[in-house]
Amino acid sequence: MKFLILQHTPWAGPGRLLLDAVEKHRVDFDVVKVWQDWIPDFNGYGAIILLGGSPNVDEEDKYPFLVEEKRFIKRAIGADKPILGFCLGHQLLASILGAQVGPNFKPSIGFVQGHLTHDGREHPAFRNLGKSIPLFKWHSQTVLEPLPKHFSLLAISEQCQVEAFSLEQRPHILGVQFDNHAASPEDVTAWLEKDWQWLASFRSLVVKPADLIKDAMRLRVQIENDFACFFADYLKLIS
Repeated sequence: MKFLILQHTPWAGPGRLLLDAVEKHRVDFDVVKVWQDWIPDFNGYGAIILLGGSPNVDEEDKYPFLVEEKRFIKRAIGADKPILGFCLGHQLLASILGAQVGPNFKPSIGFVQGHLTHDGREHPAFRNLGKSIPLFKWHSQTVLEPLPKHFSLLAISEQCQVEAFSLEQRPHILGVQFDNHAASPEDVTAWLEKDWQWLASFRSLVVKPADLIKDAMRLRVQIENDFACFFADYLKLIS
């Protein structure tokens, strides 16, 4: 099993918990920085991970690499390649599959409690988690309801109505709005430092770095265990 990981922003690479998971399971991977590197053919890979990042789904003029990436994702879906999208990756996946993406009713930054739906509790990647799980959030755009009929809504929260989805009959095509792969205190600290201009752009939102880092430390063990279980079960699903 070898993963192709698409990265959209210099500071938003694979998080510590994702790196720990692929090392534990001896999963090989290539990281492609899509703003500067050509995306290779997906046939050499067992699965694709789409990370988050600064662009909005519709900002092709500002981020021209989105044009080719969308074509790549569409071809990969057509080939039924396993795809796991985080945050922006989740939104790109949903948009290409027919959902609408736009501003969330509020920016969602920090830690929030997520709740699995009935379909979420039945999904192979979530079935061994609790009904309620902590989520690390870093977005202002979202996948909007109503979802297309071929979507399965897997998780919700008070801050976002589409926290996770997959395709009916194709659970290996999976999008999650949260960035739990990068929820370690070290990653949270780095994101606060690197993305401070974006955080400061929200006049209605006051982000307190010390509180976010404290939450990351308080929730560290649970999120580490949850992500390890989630990733292991996703690997079983696609293997």
